[in-house]
Amino acid sequence: MRLQLQAIIAPLLVMAPLCTQGAPEVGPPKGSLVIMGGGGREMANIFGKFVSLAGGAEARIVIIPTAASSAPGYNYERSWAASLAREKMGVAEVTVLHTHDRSVADSAEFVKPVKAATGIWFGGGRQWRLTKAYGGTRAETEFHKVLSRGGVIGGSSAGATIQGSFLARGDTSGNTIMIGDVQRGFGFLRHTAIDQHLIARGRERDLIKVLEDPEKKMRKEFDRAAMLGIGIDEDVAIVVRGDYFEVIGKEGGEVLVYDPRKWVAKTSEEEKWERIRTGGAFDLKSRKIIERRGAGL
Repeated sequence: MRLQLQAIIAPLLVMAPLCTQGAPEVGPPKGSLVIMGGGGREMANIFGKFVSLAGGAEARIVIIPTAASSAPGYNYERSWAASLAREKMGVAEVTVLHTHDRSVADSAEFVKPVKAATGIWFGGGRQWRLTKAYGGTRAETEFHKVLSRGGVIGGSSAGATIQGSFLARGDTSGNTIMIGDVQRGFGFLRHTAIDQHLIARGRERDLIKVLEDPEKKMRKEFDRAAMLGIGIDEDVAIVVRGDYFEVIGKEGGEVLVYDPRKWVAKTSEEEKWERIRTGGAFDLKSRKIIERRGAGL
């Protein structure tokens, strides 16, 4: 049975930043982001929010499954997001777009669907594969232009982490290394490091390693002192407009925010993050919680 978007998600989010003034410093000046920490039962609802922001049934959506694998013969067309958009949400224009070849990613032919898109969704896997394939190419430039046109960028798991400026868990040898050999994300959300599957996998303390960088592994291009950590649990997402985000997803779901500007020598590990539950909101510019918990979306 075809699901009706209006029945599975709340009306389109209108997030006039309540506390921010002037041009956004962290979030996108135009468009919106849906950043999901990995999924299960709430996947359809959160993905539905992304589809709604992209234009609903009239959206033109591009799915990027590149993070999923590097194995020859892997079936990238077998995408849950593409199936959900086409079969359950009635989106007619859905393109699955993939390459590991940077020369292909830099070609005019490859980016044609992106130039027409109202929404881009990055799937899960290993986030470094996205940087390796698309970072610094024409494809990455066109991803950013989707936002400039007022479109939406979304992603889950690896597709969440890639949206930050610093790429947490970007090491090609293993995803337990927080500061690895691939460090650049796409920077849709500037001055941030994003982690996912946070509470489900016991990762609450891991972003502290990025923000403190005790082994001095972070490259000089990143301003660690200005960086904000955002940890998102499974079945939870943040929806970003400008310098404001709201938490959506499962009841009681949590997003943890890590602000090293507030830390002093005596700050304990447990005091290095603040919890925002589903329905809560956060001002990225002032780094203040607007609502710790609200009614949700």
